[in-house]
Amino acid sequence: MLTIAHLSDIHLGQDHHGDAGERARRRAERVMAYLDALPGPLDAVLVTGDLADHGTAAEYREAAEVLASRHPVLTCPGNHDVRGAYREVLLGEAPSGGPVNRLHALPGADVLMLDSSIPGQDDGLLDDATLDWLDAELGAGRTESPALVAFHHPPVELHLPHVDPIRQFGAVRLARVLRRHPRVAALLCGHAHTPAATTFAGLPLLVAPGVVSTVTLPCEGGSGIAFDHPPMLAFHVLDGDRRPTTHYRVVSPA
Repeated sequence: MLTIAHLSDIHLGQDHHGDAGERARRRAERVMAYLDALPGPLDAVLVTGDLADHGTAAEYREAAEVLASRHPVLTCPGNHDVRGAYREVLLGEAPSGGPVNRLHALPGADVLMLDSSIPGQDDGLLDDATLDWLDAELGAGRTESPALVAFHHPPVELHLPHVDPIRQFGAVRLARVLRRHPRVAALLCGHAHTPAATTFAGLPLLVAPGVVSTVTLPCEGGSGIAFDHPPMLAFHVLDGDRRPTTHYRVVSPA
C-alpha cells in the first residue's frame, strides 16, 4: 500500500496586504510541520506546482528550506514558476528553459511529475516532447507497477470561473497517451486552489487544495478567492488493487 501527501500552490513570496510573503511562508511551514509530526511514514510528499509566486531564485531558495522534510518531496512546476531558476536552485542543473519532467520510482508505484506550464502564460499544455516522454516512460521499466501521473493544470473544467479559462488545454492528446497504458491508476494536479475530485480519460483526477488560498464556487459568493480559509492537503492511498482513495485534511493554525 502506498500513502502520499499531496499539496499545491504554496506561492512563496506572495505579498498579501504588505506582509512581504511572510503569510505564504507561515502557511506552507505549518503544512510541512504537520506532515513531519505524523507518527507514521509517508512514501512521498507531492507538491504540484506554483512553489514560487514570481519565480525568483530567492523564492526557490526559500522553497528548498520550507519543503525540507523527513519524507521524500517531489515537485513539478506551475504557471507561476520559472523553469530556469527552478532548475538551477532546486535541481542543481543548468538553467535551461525546457520542460521539467521527472520519473520517481517509489517502492509501491512510479510517480511521473510533468511540466504543464507555458512560459509567460497562466494556462497550461503538455507539449509534444513531454507527451512523448510520458508515453515512453509508461511503456518501459516497471510496467507491472501502478503509475501516478502528476502535473499542475487540471485538464478539465472544474466549474470555477477563476480557474477554467486557464486550465490545461490540448487534453485530447494526453487522453490518447493515457489510454495506451492501463497501469496508470490516477492523475494528480493542483492550480485550482480547492479540493476536488472528478475523472479524465476514465481515470480519477484528484485535485489538491491550495495552501496559500482557497478558490470558492460561485454559489458560495464573495470574490471567489478566500484568504481566510485554513490551508489544506490531500492524502492519497493506493491499495493492492490499484484503487486510489483520497482523504482531505484541514491544517489548523499554529
